[in-house]
Amino acid sequence: MTQWRKSSRSADTGQANCVELARLTFAVGIRDSKAPEAGHLALSPQNFAELVSRIRRDELNL
Repeated sequence: MTQWRKSSRSADTGQANCVELARLTFAVGIRDSKAPEAGHLALSPQNFAELVSRIRRDELNL
């Protein structure tokens, strides 16, 4: 069974930007913690690391 971990940046205050992460066999899973039944995005570990780096550098229009 896949174990999902809630982001440490997510609060239990009803914020709209809560995510969960999971280690999958060959990928990192990302899903909305308030709608887990909606599925997940699977990224390779390299692509996930690049996404995190770009977020930290504020290179994405979020």
